Amino acid sequence: MSQRLQDEKQPPAARLPSRLRRFMLTVMPVLGGLHAYIGWRLLPALPLDTAGTAVGVFLLGVSALLIPLGLLARFLAVRPALADRITWAGSIVMGLFSSVFVLTLLRDAVLLVAPAALTTPSAFGVLLGAVGLTLVGFVNARRVARVVRVDIPLPGLPAPLAGFTIVQLSDIHVGPTIKRDYVAAIVRHANHLGADLIAITGDVVDGNVAQLAAHTAPLAELNARHGVFVVTGNHEYYSGAPAWIEEFRRLGLRVLLNEHVVIEHGGARLVLAGVTDYSAHAFDPAQRSDPHAALLGSPDGVPRILLAHQPRSAHAAAEAGFDLQLSGHTHGGQFWPWNLFVSLQQPFTAGLHRLGRLTVYTSRGTGYWGPPKRFGAPSEISVLRLVPEPDNVQ
Repeated sequence: MSQRLQDEKQPPAARLPSRLRRFMLTVMPVLGGLHAYIGWRLLPALPLDTAGTAVGVFLLGVSALLIPLGLLARFLAVRPALADRITWAGSIVMGLFSSVFVLTLLRDAVLLVAPAALTTPSAFGVLLGAVGLTLVGFVNARRVARVVRVDIPLPGLPAPLAGFTIVQLSDIHVGPTIKRDYVAAIVRHANHLGADLIAITGDVVDGNVAQLAAHTAPLAELNARHGVFVVTGNHEYYSGAPAWIEEFRRLGLRVLLNEHVVIEHGGARLVLAGVTDYSAHAFDPAQRSDPHAALLGSPDGVPRILLAHQPRSAHAAAEAGFDLQLSGHTHGGQFWPWNLFVSLQQPFTAGLHRLGRLTVYTSRGTGYWGPPKRFGAPSEISVLRLVPEPDNVQ
């Protein structure tokens, strides 16, 4: 208790988790430099007088401050409602800044090969293009995720399991900008799909149980013939995984922590396993992700499905003998051009892939993180139907 009181007396910056504190100390100077670059490249190209240039510099400064404030708002000593407003503002500005920066880079690339190009119209084009991308991305992010139907061919699938449907939800990120109504809409859509099983592949929340329990409550209404299962993502560990695991259980969700269940359907069986997040050991060594442990004691000769938040669990899953892995984490890149860079960290960005005998499906996510913006990577509620793999497919 005394340590907690000491922590509460510390300034807000000192109460930040050490990982986040280090991250911000690294990112903030870079963020300031990128805003300075935008000002240097765009402001002189616009028909602005001294006052207009001053306003432009001021807006860039506000952006450079709002983005980190939006990320840190829930750690500040302010009312929750004010923290949410700060996060909203910072998140929208982050999305706008991202597009302005990328389009400024593209404009400069064009000017390098075509120096005679009109600089003022292109500067206006950067600003208009960024605003347009941000508005369209906002609408895409805030509407309920579309339903994506995918057939998953599995070798040796027993006849009773042909047509078995799994509704996958992933990366909802309940938090400052995703609240109860948003979650309730996802739940209604998922329930209307009549799934045999619902799987939630991590990153359900961004915040602690005290802050968000009222907003995750609709998850208790999820309903499927064989139940609702969830695994942890990296954001659960940022938000206090032990407390969230208990809360998920209280909501009636079955949490799979390097373990499995055997599901009987129409006289056939399948193994559904789940692992902790790929990075869980960095937060709790006892929760190291382990696909091999998740299969201990499971029956042989039946389909084996793994829920693993990050696609990069796939190599261990293939070695362990799984047939199918369902993942999320990537958001499909969430908005262009970041979808082009996901492969630097993850083996798969989105959709259906093969790794040897293992099939991997990576969801683009059902919510979003950070900027309320989706462009070129739409959110999804995935309906995955198991089908027999043709005999001639290796």
